[in-house]
Amino acid sequence: MINSAVLSVLLPELILALGAIVLLMIGVFTKNGEAAGRSVSWLAIMVLVLAGVAAFEQSGSTTVFGGAFISDSFTRFLKIVILIGGTLTLLMTFDNFGRAKLLVFEYPVLVLLATLGMLMMVSANDLIALYIGLELQSLALYVIAAFNRDDVRSSEAGLKYFVLGALSSGMLLYGASILYGVTGSTSYANIASAASLPEMTTNIGLTFGLVFVLVGLAFKIAAVPFHMWTPDVYQGAPTPVTAFFAGAPKIAAMALLLRFTQAALPAVAPQWQQIVIFISIASMVLGAFAAIGQNNIKRLLAYSSIGHVGFALVGLAANSAEGTAGVLIYLAIYVAMTLGAFACVLSMRRGDRYVENISDLAGLARSDLTFATILALLMFSFAGIPPLAGFWAKWYVFLPAIKAGLYPLSVIGMVSSVISAYYYLRIVKIMFFDEPAEAFAPREGRTFAVMALSAAFTVIFVLPFVGGAVVDAASAAATALVPGR
Repeated sequence: MINSAVLSVLLPELILALGAIVLLMIGVFTKNGEAAGRSVSWLAIMVLVLAGVAAFEQSGSTTVFGGAFISDSFTRFLKIVILIGGTLTLLMTFDNFGRAKLLVFEYPVLVLLATLGMLMMVSANDLIALYIGLELQSLALYVIAAFNRDDVRSSEAGLKYFVLGALSSGMLLYGASILYGVTGSTSYANIASAASLPEMTTNIGLTFGLVFVLVGLAFKIAAVPFHMWTPDVYQGAPTPVTAFFAGAPKIAAMALLLRFTQAALPAVAPQWQQIVIFISIASMVLGAFAAIGQNNIKRLLAYSSIGHVGFALVGLAANSAEGTAGVLIYLAIYVAMTLGAFACVLSMRRGDRYVENISDLAGLARSDLTFATILALLMFSFAGIPPLAGFWAKWYVFLPAIKAGLYPLSVIGMVSSVISAYYYLRIVKIMFFDEPAEAFAPREGRTFAVMALSAAFTVIFVLPFVGGAVVDAASAAATALVPGR
């Protein structure tokens, strides 16, 4: 029998699980398919909000199921960010999916199940819990990547994501089994104790297990050289699905990576730091250069996301509480910017036809100055122009890296940031200075609300009651994960 203490720890996850089951039944027994999709989508948004409130109301640090599942300031911060991302993504879905005849009840149910997996990943304190949460998320994401079955690009995106995702999951599971064989436990605390023994510093099995697990996680966050699925899946999947992929799942995988390295393997930090530094540099450099020649804005944002993963990993490479806090701040700002950018992509519509080429934005400032201004603010923020939020995101990851003496990593990151500014500023130039293309259809309310909220956040982040609150919450979360460092 589950007691009240366990129930309070699991409340956000229980709300999502029960909500998904109830909404599935509502959808199945509602005859009108489009009406069912619309009503279930609104109810799913309510379920996500309730789960967010439940996560916000939690306090303290508690473990359940023999330490396999943990709730603390770190998990609460990331769960709230993930739930906000899921809520705003569903809010952007109505108009696009309604026009494409894809607004069916299965989609919001799958989003709830994927989000449930993400929350389990964030709270995983054991290799088995890690894998269960990861696969629950992944199975739902495989389906929604190919949700538009009539579009060959969507089907291709789903197939690529499934094949490569299954490969990465197998590698992660293989690495976890090696770690279990070497340390004799799946618990992070026991793995940390075993890894701290003097003879473990040269144990080849521990190194192999660490490498395989990190490879599996690198795929989930789309870090180089395990990024190959990202541009094709981002371009091929329906745009609301791409917005979901770019935000919440990446946050969950990064959270899992943070807890795995900091809680399970702090004793072998020099080993995993080398791997993190390599994939950070590779991701920043590839993200900076590969996006330059892109003409499709979704592919450009895909390569941009790879670069931003590299920037976030700079904070992890510092291996300190300050660096971990920097990663959390970066993730929160990244989600806000990314959702706003994809809301702008969803507003690129002429009649019933959505367009994705950057050239379609030509002269946008003359036909819709508000739209152009919002997108310009987001591009400036992505580029790290002060005083917008994107500048502070990079500030909070580079500063701990410099304090940790990682000067080459910091210099490469700053140079990559300058190079990547080219393709962000190019979009601004096209919108404000090129000859106008055909005007877009009128903006739709829900999508515009996400655009406006995102742009407002990037502007007012500099204010203490916004940015200060995020920084304080992230610092408390980081201290809970890496106390005394």
